[in-house]
Amino acid sequence: MGFFSRFSPVRAYRDLRLFLLGRQAYELGFFALALLTTGYFVYALARDGATEPVYKRDIVYFQQWPADRSDEQIRAQQRIDGPIRARELAEQKAADEKRRAQFKQVDNAMSKWGL
Repeated sequence: MGFFSRFSPVRAYRDLRLFLLGRQAYELGFFALALLTTGYFVYALARDGATEPVYKRDIVYFQQWPADRSDEQIRAQQRIDGPIRARELAEQKAADEKRRAQFKQVDNAMSKWGL
């Protein structure tokens, strides 16, 4: 612990003040600019990490069913799950088509400009 006993916040402040007093004005300006730029990126990354994802879905890896289910119980569950699955697939297909149309519009605009 002898190493850390030599550190003092007061001495560190005095050392920093002495260092900054010996600098030219343009060096202090660049120092402030570097601090602001670094601070902005740290803030932006911290803020970006706090946002909710756009697409959030509950993932069900498997469902537990009793081993002695009858075929009629299986068919009844399939009749319940079928329309739900079909609706989800239709929504996904519509979203894919919308995205595809957006990309096609961008592609046409870029082709128009010769890119």
